[in-house]
Amino acid sequence: MKPNRPLPVVFYRSGKNNEPVRDWLKGLPRNERRIIGENIKKVQFGWPIGMPLVRKIEPDLWEVRSRLYGRIARIILTVHDDTIILLHGFIKKSQKIPASDKRLAKKRLLKLRGAS
Repeated sequence: MKPNRPLPVVFYRSGKNNEPVRDWLKGLPRNERRIIGENIKKVQFGWPIGMPLVRKIEPDLWEVRSRLYGRIARIILTVHDDTIILLHGFIKKSQKIPASDKRLAKKRLLKLRGAS
């Protein structure tokens, strides 16, 4: 069932109050940030949403799939208390999500839940 309002979107914050996804986005060219932002907005206003924009990775983790100019970006997110939390962002270089990127997103998800 779709919510009747857009879900808030927040960046994951580390224990040091860093926002790694925001920092990663700031390092991208403006046109690529715009594409990714538009895709996140589609997720925010259309949640739950499926392929081709969003793919479930495993329980409580989804990836937003953004086609950029000559490359592909992914943002891994979770939804907690009707809030979208952006956990990790990266430029995809292979068919599968690199294990290290998936591990990092899972680690951040566990920290959100209060586990280490």
